Amino acid sequence: QVQLVESGGGLVQAGGSLRLSCAASRSISFIKTMGWYRQAPGKPRELVAVMASGGSTNYADSVKGRFTISRDNAENTAFLQMNSLKPEDTAVYYCNTETVYRGTYWGQGTQVTVSS
Repeated sequence: QVQLVESGGGLVQAGGSLRLSCAASRSISFIKTMGWYRQAPGKPRELVAVMASGGSTNYADSVKGRFTISRDNAENTAFLQMNSLKPEDTAVYYCNTETVYRGTYWGQGTQVTVSS
């Protein structure tokens, strides 16, 4: 059993930065991808950034150049560095891990609010 816990969200003014963390309760075997999703009020959940097991990354066009996904395998932690934040980035952010044989794990989310 694996639990993912997000932290680092909060209130920030437009143009500011936040760094989100996603800590796993233990190391995870057979990882396919690790990623970050977000859901704003009245909108569907959307992919923000994803990293494959080999280290390749993909980003939503709306965050490309501003957000960076990374991981620390030794600490079983993933990160999302968010720079130049905009009000439209306001959402609950969720981390996610997809495994080959053990399904998908989700965190409970952390709120990010960007004021204008």
